[in-house]
Amino acid sequence: MRFRTRAFLLCFAPFSVLLTLSFWMIHTMTQSTVRDGLRASLRENHRALARLRSKSDLRSSRFLRVAGENAALKAGLQLLLAERHSAVARNTVEDQLRELGEHMGFDLLLFSASDGTPLVGVVREGRQLMPLNPSVLSGTREGLIDLNGRAIQIASVPVDENQENIGSLSIGEDFDLSGLTTPAVLMHEGRVLESSIPGIPVREVDAALRGCAPESECEIRLRGDAWISLPMPVPSAGGRDVVRTLQNVDVATGAVKSVLGRVFAMAAGAAVLLALLISVASARSIVNPMARMVSDLRRAGRTGVLPEFTVDESSGMSHIRELRDLAESFNRAAVAVREAQNSLETAYVEFVGSLANALDARDRYTAGHSRRVSDFSCATAAALDLAPEHIERIRIGALLHDIGKIGIADTVLQKPGKLTDEEFAIVRQHPEIGRRILEGVQGFSPYLAAVELHHENWDGTGYPKGQSGEQTPIDARIIHVSDAYDAMTSDRPYRRGMSHEQAIQILRANAGTQFDPRIVGAFAQIPAEKPAAKSALAEAV
Repeated sequence: MRFRTRAFLLCFAPFSVLLTLSFWMIHTMTQSTVRDGLRASLRENHRALARLRSKSDLRSSRFLRVAGENAALKAGLQLLLAERHSAVARNTVEDQLRELGEHMGFDLLLFSASDGTPLVGVVREGRQLMPLNPSVLSGTREGLIDLNGRAIQIASVPVDENQENIGSLSIGEDFDLSGLTTPAVLMHEGRVLESSIPGIPVREVDAALRGCAPESECEIRLRGDAWISLPMPVPSAGGRDVVRTLQNVDVATGAVKSVLGRVFAMAAGAAVLLALLISVASARSIVNPMARMVSDLRRAGRTGVLPEFTVDESSGMSHIRELRDLAESFNRAAVAVREAQNSLETAYVEFVGSLANALDARDRYTAGHSRRVSDFSCATAAALDLAPEHIERIRIGALLHDIGKIGIADTVLQKPGKLTDEEFAIVRQHPEIGRRILEGVQGFSPYLAAVELHHENWDGTGYPKGQSGEQTPIDARIIHVSDAYDAMTSDRPYRRGMSHEQAIQILRANAGTQFDPRIVGAFAQIPAEKPAAKSALAEAV
């Protein structure tokens, strides 16, 4: 063998070994980093989903509190408790539960006696809520239940009457894995009930997960691929249910392995120095982006804000398909989580509107009253140059201002003629009833003054507290004017509403006695949307 050949081999062999070891180390580090990143991603998804579920539970809790105080529902429940075998009583409660369920989009509503015995309920079948046979349940529960092979997440609230418990009201929603951003399975007593892993039957997933401890992270193999699985316990009867999210490790690292193999083949045929430089460059191009991703994910774990990764030349991710796909997938998941958070925030406002619509729907002559009062109040507040956040508070307060009329009997509210003194005294109770309804619901405290005090007069002759002048918050004073205007310009079965000009004239005539003069002046400058009008100031109770 010639010296030049031997020298080349002697020089190349050590560097070849070094190159091989370097690539082996890079391969190991990459796999470890990818696995850690996938675990961190799954854990962050768990935390994000837990926060969304907490907000959803808060929404359900708020609905349950309001529904549990529904006077009509309580009356139906008491009738059912008194006559448990009465078909009329049962049908009445079923209709009330069906109306609540359709209104809020729940899949199950159930009333149980104080001893836990289910008495009546409805469950969604297709697009409709149908009567539920209470015998399929052993009692009201909290968390996840199995209803004939159907997983339903439920929550309950006690129903009390005169400080005595008469039973409990439960609501439920189908437990849907499709809302998760990663593949997942629902397990009950160690057996897979549902799976969102595409292309793999449930029985194969069940067999692969049999060796995993219920509350432990584990790695499994599905059709030759390695998967990481993390458990996410869900509240259930007996604590026997768990959701496991999964990530395919081989898919996440497959593209990286392919790139490393090509780079190694090219470096092996080139000069030793070039091979060494390529190995260093490759290590940096792979490890640095992953390290940044892991660092961002760890920071997200501390701040609770999901990051968005930049996929371009400067980030180093655009050259590696798996890293690019992982970053883009995570970015889409982060956007989805933020949109879901925004949706939950808007759901709170939509719930307020739904309460107002439900109240107005009791009488076709007052349909849209709360919405119109809200619009008038916002326009008046804008004319007074109030801050946007103050206008938003007035908007919601106006939607809720008559919520206390839920507690007033229809025979009084919908009476076609003039009210008697006794009936008028009953109607005057609605501001205080509204405050009692809302003060027990977290988040409604900014609107209590508008609900309770929107019938206080400027000269102190109003109700329920007889406040005068600026003792009454401006929110309530603005709603008072808007409420009176809509009452004057609204039709009733026994009369037509007056015109816009007539209503403004009456508002001006009563400015300084019944109404705040400054607010009346601002209201009068708002253009009338309808030339014809509808009611009389004396009926603006």
